Amino acid sequence: MRIFGILTVLALAGCSVAPSAPRAPSSQATDAATRLSVDQAVANFDAVVRRVEPVAEAQCRSRTRNTNCDFLIQVDTRPGQPVNAFHTLDAEGNPLIVFTVALIAEARNQDELAFVMGHEAAHHIAGHLAQTEANAGLGAIVFGTLASIATSGASDSVRQAAVEQATQAGAFVGARTYSKQNELEADALGTVIADAAGYDPLRGAVFFTRIPDPGDQFLGSHPPNAARIEVVRQVAATL
Repeated sequence: MRIFGILTVLALAGCSVAPSAPRAPSSQATDAATRLSVDQAVANFDAVVRRVEPVAEAQCRSRTRNTNCDFLIQVDTRPGQPVNAFHTLDAEGNPLIVFTVALIAEARNQDELAFVMGHEAAHHIAGHLAQTEANAGLGAIVFGTLASIATSGASDSVRQAAVEQATQAGAFVGARTYSKQNELEADALGTVIADAAGYDPLRGAVFFTRIPDPGDQFLGSHPPNAARIEVVRQVAATL
């Protein structure tokens, strides 16, 4: 297990962490009262990493072939970063899960952190990053080709500009094609991982009630929060 950034989180203890969404004045006092201390937030994160990471690696190895399952957990300690966590790959191709300081501070308990960590690990296990990149590349090719055909009689500069714009638009559309579905899949497997690590995924999914609801937007990156909570409820009922 490899964990980086915890000491830096402690060093930033004096920083103000913005909430994930604007709140009415009547709820701000309650939020301040329920927010954990920095020491408790960091202790929760450290405990969750130690319990969830081996479970996520075991799930990864049992569900995939020829996949690097050695998860690297990092904390983004840059000031001003929003409440966020994401999965990517480092320069050596190792799976990387990154939490911002704001998310660690926003979580109210270990169950919420465990669910988010399981969710991000699930993206890697399901191969969503490679799928998104492939879809983006295909969309760029299709849109760029159509733009090239449509501007075949135009000047080189006009044609090049049109192709470049269409390529960017195609990459965006392609990347978003299965984005909502991938999020729900990651929620489902993240529920399994959190439960197997000894956490309550239903309690963890309460985190969705405190973040902005994206709604059901066309080409949106995430599904509505209610849909995500329902997936967690359905999967948890089978465990």
